[in-house]
Amino acid sequence: MKSLAARFFGTAILYAILGMTLGNVMAATEDHSQLVTHAHMLLIGWVSFAIFGFFYHLFADRAATAMARLHFWLAQASYIAIVVGLFLLFAGSTGIGVPIASIGSMAYLLSMVLFAVIALPVLGARA
Repeated sequence: MKSLAARFFGTAILYAILGMTLGNVMAATEDHSQLVTHAHMLLIGWVSFAIFGFFYHLFADRAATAMARLHFWLAQASYIAIVVGLFLLFAGSTGIGVPIASIGSMAYLLSMVLFAVIALPVLGARA
């Protein structure tokens, strides 16, 4: 695995470790107020990014496009915004957490639409 696929999968591993660390901290402190943040860290950061990495590994020609590079950076930035926004929101800072999480969520949706534009033609050609 190399290039864009490796970057997606490498960040997926990093985000899995961070999400699991937050889960362990919540368990140790018996404070589960960040449960939603923890879930988003793992589902978006670990699961989605690993799937993106595998897709780009299998379809390396799609990974070599400018749209795929845009997908990577938009997904990364939106993930960070979602996690920071949710963390602030569930820590009680709703005034700043809500807009950050909202912008991150909209940006992540846009990154998923971009991924659909990249992936669906390939999948249709293979059917």
